[in-house]
Amino acid sequence: MRFLAVILVSLLIIGCAQNNYTTYKSQYEQLTFNDAPDYGNLDSWAAHPQKKDPSDSLPNALAKNFHPIDKVDVFFIHPTTYLDTAKPYGWNASLKDVKTNISTDFGTILNQASVFNEVGLVYAPRYRQAHIGSYSPIGHADTVKALAAFELAYQDVKAAFDYYLAHYNNGKPIVIASHSQGSTHAKRLLKEYFDDKPLGKKLVAAYVVGMAINPADYTQLKPCSTPHSIGCICAWRTYKEGYVPAFVEKENYTSIVTNPLSWSDQVTQVDRKNNKGSVLYNFKNITPKVAGAINHNGILWTPKPQFFGNFLYNTPNYHIADYNLYYLSVRQNVAERVQTYLSKGEHYSTNN
Repeated sequence: MRFLAVILVSLLIIGCAQNNYTTYKSQYEQLTFNDAPDYGNLDSWAAHPQKKDPSDSLPNALAKNFHPIDKVDVFFIHPTTYLDTAKPYGWNASLKDVKTNISTDFGTILNQASVFNEVGLVYAPRYRQAHIGSYSPIGHADTVKALAAFELAYQDVKAAFDYYLAHYNNGKPIVIASHSQGSTHAKRLLKEYFDDKPLGKKLVAAYVVGMAINPADYTQLKPCSTPHSIGCICAWRTYKEGYVPAFVEKENYTSIVTNPLSWSDQVTQVDRKNNKGSVLYNFKNITPKVAGAINHNGILWTPKPQFFGNFLYNTPNYHIADYNLYYLSVRQNVAERVQTYLSKGEHYSTNN
């Protein structure tokens, strides 16, 4: 089931990006890469403030009142987009893979990283991501190869973050954001760089979406408890109301789950009528009242999303739309946390 969840997010990426492949193929073929990423080369970044990229995009309704600030940085780690069943580059993607780069940029960077483009400067590294097959069940014959693939991928993410800190951050507050495989790496990044570390004072919040997070893994970092909590973690995994995946039933802890409509641990059920905007297949449109949000034992439930054509959407696993269903709510919430941080600064008591 965990493998199926990642397959589903990948199908959304394919759908969003396939029309861009023919259009942009020749441009992407001109990008220059070494075998390992060089984060001094802008081509090694899927999103970067010094170039125009899909993270700069806006749904039409947001364009008129778009007032970006540059006092905060957003470090976004994208999910799996290396999908070819033949594994043409082995267990880790190649940065030279045009198809994967286009899927990354016009799938996840467009639909997810763009959520954060008003509150700060968005940095999203390309990395030699683990193949989607790396999420096969534990005990699979290729488990050792899969774990090695995740390790290589994380080392790239870590190198990108080190480069970012050394060359771009200049002491600014940071938002960490991620999805799926990106969250696999973000969890480790938070532990190694922020949890009970000096850099933790610079953390506005972390949106670590699409993966289970054991709160006991962290000493100082806690789940965000209110809409304006800072220095804390927001996380959710979205499924149809009533559905619990088998792998979740086997988890020996209760994952962090944040309600992405209330943002409060005291308000754990919100009707879809209070959801101001989702972004569905057409990125340019915002659709209100699509999905509600119910906290349930470490996962997020929603009644079946309501939109034109939803009768075709029969999966109970909404992993593919963790950000899309709550696009406007996430956008507004991160802005609120940023304003709280900028007004209170490092002396603000975290998670208050």
